[in-house]
Amino acid sequence: MTEQKRTDLDWQDVRVFVALARQGSLSATARMLSVNHATVARRVQSLEQALGEKLVERRPEGYVLTAAGAQALMAASDMEQAAQTLRRGLADGSPSGLVRISSSPGLSAGFLASRLAPLALRYPQLDIDLAPALRSVSLERHEADIAIRVDKPKDGDIVARPLTTMGYAFYGTEETCRSVEAGGEPVLIGFNEADGYITQAAWMSQRFPRARVAFRAKDQFLQSIAAQAGVGLALIPHYIGRSTPLLRICDLGSVPAARDVYLLTRSRDRKDASIRVIADEIVSMFEQARDLFR
Repeated sequence: MTEQKRTDLDWQDVRVFVALARQGSLSATARMLSVNHATVARRVQSLEQALGEKLVERRPEGYVLTAAGAQALMAASDMEQAAQTLRRGLADGSPSGLVRISSSPGLSAGFLASRLAPLALRYPQLDIDLAPALRSVSLERHEADIAIRVDKPKDGDIVARPLTTMGYAFYGTEETCRSVEAGGEPVLIGFNEADGYITQAAWMSQRFPRARVAFRAKDQFLQSIAAQAGVGLALIPHYIGRSTPLLRICDLGSVPAARDVYLLTRSRDRKDASIRVIADEIVSMFEQARDLFR
């Protein structure tokens, strides 16, 4: 590809390439952009011809970036951010554009959504995209601008800021807890079988291998809703349990170890005003709610 004649860049080619880099497949990219597979492939090929470099490779697990593609994605993401700023005007230098935040479904629904939404009013030029995900997204692939995750990453050009320590307990309704405390067998609420690898799910399977799991849900916020219905006991973080008036702690003897929570950003984004503002706001949210988590 390096011998091919370079041509002028087409912004639509760049936009489609960024989407493919983040989605990882033609089908997901096509759905996201409301186009067909052929359009995605043609746009990416057009950008490769313009740059004279191979940007993506097709593998069994999906499309992955080449070394040139990774460099192109960083530049393309900057173009994307600049385009968003231009669409809003260059008024006063206030934070603007789109900031994408990735967090676990439980944290997203049980803590972040209600606290992040008002920021869209405080910063009228700033848009927030909160994306719940159990898997760890790649900041280096620009799948998100900010990630909130348990445990500190060991590699990558990432800045990790500690947010809190998250403790867990079994929570249930007053009636459910009294039944167990009177000697009844605990009935549990847990994760879907496909998510049995999650730390809390694996711990609960080892600690209570014979207990009935009467209800399963993909995240701990949904599990707390089932617990409120009196289905059983849910092993959930304190920030969810303590925020739910119908639930209280039920002591079953032991709980998983508390885990540290971090806010992750790319080192190269330290001077990005929009990302920095949202990151600082999130740090403040967790600081104000410190007693909710421990």
